[in-house]
Amino acid sequence: MPVSSVNAVLISTYELGRQPFGLASPAAWLRRAGASVSCMDLSRESLQEQPVRSADFIAFFVPMHTATRLAVSLLPSIRKLNPSAPLCFYGLYAPVNESYLRELGAETVLGGEFEAGLVQAFERARARRQESAPSGKAGLATEAPPAVGGWPPQPEPLISLARQEFLVPERGGLPPLIRYAHVTAGDGHRRTAGYTEASRGCKHLCRHCPIVPVYGGRFRIVQQEVVLEDIRRQVAAGAEHITFGDPDFFNGPRHALSIVQAVHEEHPHLSYDVTIKIEHLLKYSRDISTLRDTGCLFVTSAVESIDDRVLARLDKGHTYADFTRVVEIFRHESLVLAPTFIAFTPWITLEGYCELLSSIARLGLVEAVAPVQLAIRLLIPLGSCLLELPEAREMVDRFDKAGLVYPWTHSDPHVDVLCSRTQELVLRGEKRGDSRRTIFSRVWELAHEMAGLTLPRIPEPDVRVSRAAIPYLTEPWYC
Repeated sequence: MPVSSVNAVLISTYELGRQPFGLASPAAWLRRAGASVSCMDLSRESLQEQPVRSADFIAFFVPMHTATRLAVSLLPSIRKLNPSAPLCFYGLYAPVNESYLRELGAETVLGGEFEAGLVQAFERARARRQESAPSGKAGLATEAPPAVGGWPPQPEPLISLARQEFLVPERGGLPPLIRYAHVTAGDGHRRTAGYTEASRGCKHLCRHCPIVPVYGGRFRIVQQEVVLEDIRRQVAAGAEHITFGDPDFFNGPRHALSIVQAVHEEHPHLSYDVTIKIEHLLKYSRDISTLRDTGCLFVTSAVESIDDRVLARLDKGHTYADFTRVVEIFRHESLVLAPTFIAFTPWITLEGYCELLSSIARLGLVEAVAPVQLAIRLLIPLGSCLLELPEAREMVDRFDKAGLVYPWTHSDPHVDVLCSRTQELVLRGEKRGDSRRTIFSRVWELAHEMAGLTLPRIPEPDVRVSRAAIPYLTEPWYC
């Protein structure tokens, strides 16, 4: 049997408007193993029925909550097109939801460093196809899969943290970069954005983070030559900007800085953005100028809260004072900081939410904070380390398998109403194309009205802040 006739389909449902590394990397591994691979990014294209019908192996990339729910909703359509191909789910949200995914028919569930496991799962599917072919000839297996939950135990580890020698991602077959999120830069030019990863996992143990249950405080690097070649190919495909998707770019600062210096030397006009913890931005503050000088347009940092008590519960490793210090450093270095927040937690109050808005304004960050960050509500998925806290265990309801979360309601129902109304207001404003400051002003008015407070003027920044346009990705969503 020609091994190229054994078909694998990789499906991504959502990844923040980025061309998925989580399809391109395993595609390279599977093609090296002899698979004929079809990649489908359903955030940018419709489901292609013929590759699904002829697939011998179907795998869903589930790196986050939204992607997992969309993948699950797609299963009936996939099974209608192909009742027999073994199903695999891989990515951060796969192992923590293993039981539910197996109930839905998953044969293989993989977390952590998943590429080698995907190849092994594909080879099992290939062997099954060969065994089912009459007279030793290849043919599509016609038997139905086992009853729900009836697959034998997978031989691959549920979570692998093995150190891999990565292959250069293969992005052929994915929608072109022009169809993905762009960067709107300070010069008014919309830059086509590519995406890569220089590391996976994280050294830190923030309680609310979905990375922690999988990686447990460890991270793995992608070899520099692989990262550079991936960027080189994306530049050739039209990329003018690269997003590094590492959970924390400074988990391995020498590795990270070596990469951006090499990229800048080869592509001096290429810009990029990274994500770095407040804690690391303080520890490695001397390196912020290197980021700026090598083309970094902005740094995203998960600030989450301005309340030190909440930050302690989340085990974020920084305080509000640390955050304000980082804002000062970035202003001094003329680099843009893009903070993200979990605006609505069980510990926020109406007055506390108004203070969050005031702090954003006083620090001169209104244009730097994506409006959706004013509306994010805490998610508590399976395996969340937040459940180590007795108060968190007491406040959640029974796990909602379909929602993939432990539901919670605020002790003050007005806070939940404010959250819902803020989400609606932000969504409506973004659909209309309103400016960040316009949306912020509407949220400001709503919050103070619901808190029963006299509407004050939005505070001016404590220091002189540049009014130059702030660069940002056109699809800023973070959950």
